[in-house]
Amino acid sequence: MLLIDGKATAAALRAELAEAVAAARAEGARAPGLAVILVGEDPASQVYVRNKERACAEAGIVSFPHHLPAGTSQADLLALIRACNADPAVDGILLQLPLPGGLDAQACLLAIDPDKDVDGFHPMNVGRLSVGLPGFVSCTPAGVMELLRRYELPTAGCRAVVVGRSNIVGKPLAMLLTQPGPYGDATVTVCHSRTPDLAAQCRQADFLFLAMGRPRSITADMVREGAVVVDVGINRTPQGLCGDADFAAVSQKARAITPVPGGVGPMTIAMLLSNTVQSWRQRLSL
Repeated sequence: MLLIDGKATAAALRAELAEAVAAARAEGARAPGLAVILVGEDPASQVYVRNKERACAEAGIVSFPHHLPAGTSQADLLALIRACNADPAVDGILLQLPLPGGLDAQACLLAIDPDKDVDGFHPMNVGRLSVGLPGFVSCTPAGVMELLRRYELPTAGCRAVVVGRSNIVGKPLAMLLTQPGPYGDATVTVCHSRTPDLAAQCRQADFLFLAMGRPRSITADMVREGAVVVDVGINRTPQGLCGDADFAAVSQKARAITPVPGGVGPMTIAMLLSNTVQSWRQRLSL
């Protein structure tokens, strides 16, 4: 059984990005810039933002932090987003979700310039993905695809099952898996809470992607012998963090599997940095 180490892979990717940024800066280019907008005092969001800002510094990306009080108005938040859109030093804009009550997250996400939407949430970038055009891809599914590439686990001609249909993971991941190429060209089934006989669907998968947020709900009897299992679920339980798969049992049947924690999770921030560097390169024609 192959353990897919997202922590080590993310560290390698961050080092590659740092090297590329340092080389360009040595030739006189400015540093990439990421505006990080945090509204309110949500403890989990504060931790996520600190981790992202620390990762930016390691990769040579300048963070422009905007930490706003919970009482910030919709108008003021939209004005800040417009200012970041217009700032030539900002290559990417990260709006940390969830927003406090009373703020319209969808309107704020729509206000972000699609060419600075390094989270890949803007409908323009989702549309680009759906028709196979270049654009920013949501960071978690992009991280999943990067793991497949780096561990040489091609999906072409295989049956893939995605359990979960969120706009952030399930839907974009399904679209990525159908793109032409060795790490696409899969026959994809998307399952969700209304899927009859989920176990039967999962057992048909050569590649099983779990993103539904139900701790240890995918058991060994639901997994085909020799399947690749990519567990995107991160669930807090009294015993600690766990994924959507019963790891101990499923890992006995899987050909390859991601752990939780240490699997897909670290790749999300790494791909945010990668998207920011991609935007920076495009802006500077590097």
